[in-house]
Amino acid sequence: MAIIATLLTIAVPRYFRTLERSRAAVLRQDIATLRESIDRFYGDTGKYPETLAMLVDRHYLRAIPVDPIAKSAERWIVVLSDDPEDPGVKDVHSGAEGAGEDGVPYAAW
Repeated sequence: MAIIATLLTIAVPRYFRTLERSRAAVLRQDIATLRESIDRFYGDTGKYPETLAMLVDRHYLRAIPVDPIAKSAERWIVVLSDDPEDPGVKDVHSGAEGAGEDGVPYAAW
């Protein structure tokens, strides 16, 4: 029993760190996919999408991804364009609280 307990005290923290790293990797990929979709929309139409849902409606995305840290597809922080004639979604950030292993807040990714 003591050997099993010792192994668990080593394995469990590594497991949770691995889960956190995996969620961060998925978050980075989801942000990259959203940004790429926004860029493609802009390249095709010459305008930014009004909402992230418009990317789904126009088939640039199958669905708005779920933020793996915030665990919600509604928590994305959208950055609107500075152009008053085209006030659409220019960029997107995570709405998750906290920071990654590198100390950078998720909202700054």
